[in-house]
Amino acid sequence: MTNETSKDGASTRRRFLKAAATGAAATVAAPTIVLAQGPISMRWQSTWPAKDIFHEYALDYAKKVNDMTGGDLKIEVLPAGAVVPAFGLLDAVSKGTLDGGHGVLAYHYGKQNALALWGSGPGYAMDANMLLAWHRYGGGKELLEKLYASIGANVVSFPYGPMPTQPLGWYKKPMTKVEDFQGLKFRTVGISIDVFTGLGAAVNALPGGEIVSAMDRGLLDAAEFNNATSDRVLGFPDVSKICMLQSYHQNAEQFEILFNKTKFDALPEKMRAIIANAVDSAGQDMAWKAIDRYSRDYEELQTKDKVKFYKTPDSILQKQLEVFDQVAEKKSAENPLFKEIVESQLAFAKRATQWEQDTVVSRRMAYAHYFGPNAKKKS
Repeated sequence: MTNETSKDGASTRRRFLKAAATGAAATVAAPTIVLAQGPISMRWQSTWPAKDIFHEYALDYAKKVNDMTGGDLKIEVLPAGAVVPAFGLLDAVSKGTLDGGHGVLAYHYGKQNALALWGSGPGYAMDANMLLAWHRYGGGKELLEKLYASIGANVVSFPYGPMPTQPLGWYKKPMTKVEDFQGLKFRTVGISIDVFTGLGAAVNALPGGEIVSAMDRGLLDAAEFNNATSDRVLGFPDVSKICMLQSYHQNAEQFEILFNKTKFDALPEKMRAIIANAVDSAGQDMAWKAIDRYSRDYEELQTKDKVKFYKTPDSILQKQLEVFDQVAEKKSAENPLFKEIVESQLAFAKRATQWEQDTVVSRRMAYAHYFGPNAKKKS
């Protein structure tokens, strides 16, 4: 090998090493630049009082996202009223006053009544988890996007977290017949406003945090909210000792996670994927937590707070279904999107509930076998 060849080889190696070093420096420098920008912060608000388990669910979701992103996204969740009133969440998120929020679609009833079909009503015999199945796989997601576009809402919505059937509510005496609702000053939200009005009640829509004080001041005779844990911590047993269980007014409701669309779309693709998958994770975790906490508080409402629970009579349940059908027919005639959603839900529910009714065994017999009055006592 000549000296000239040797020099050329050495020169080539030097150029190669220099290029490699430059590339390595760029590789090292790139994440340093990203880190220098710091984490993305988002300010949220829930529609719930800080002491309510619903606000806890909002915090749970935020923590999942914060943890999954390794702190690159930091969501802070404030309670209802911290920035805007509970019913003002949609406007605040759409305008960018808030980056996001946690609530329920029924709270947006005044903006577009079809939004309440995500949970305010009998769900056409579906439970909340089945309604979420319709949302994800039966066309609901696309219809919801269409709905929000129709009112110019600049939001990205994630319905999640199936709720158990909600009680008929808290009353001064047991409700035994439909006529008991006549003239009753009652709190509810969403399409349930129309249903209870159809039953004869004088309805007032209030956020969860305002219900008990309204009952205490006599502004309400009765009210419904959601579950044993929320109702207990919000103070319902202080103003009523009668709770009616089982109802069709909110048989299949879910929560909603909202993002300002402009801010959501500006996030890195990986972060948006984490957010979407965290919705599914938080929804399942919420359902498990609800079973544990609601059952504990249901027990303590009876033993510690001396609340009497009664099953809602079938005559009232049947009347709820009839009134809901009348309301849905009227609103479908007035609102083409309402009609489109109802038809989509009915088509999915007919197939899904037939499968459920034929396939899923009733647990009532098993409950009686193990825990009923004639159950064999276990040593």
